Amino acid sequence: MGIIVTKDEDKKSELTRRINADLVERSRRKSSQSGKRRNPDFVEDSDFSEDTKGTGRFSWIWFILVGLALISLVIIVMP
Repeated sequence: MGIIVTKDEDKKSELTRRINADLVERSRRKSSQSGKRRNPDFVEDSDFSEDTKGTGRFSWIWFILVGLALISLVIIVMP
């Protein structure tokens, strides 16, 4: 048994056309509004990234410690 579904193409196509026109208009407005290049991550104005530090020179030790912990866990669990 099946259900016959009909689409109202006129209303949907008109709505789709209006949405697409609005999106195109917004993108044109934004591109003309800012002449400078924008950061794609949108973090240029966030406060949390001001006082962050880069990775230290001893970060490789953490990888070794995590690896040893995983190996120890496997040895403990597997008799």
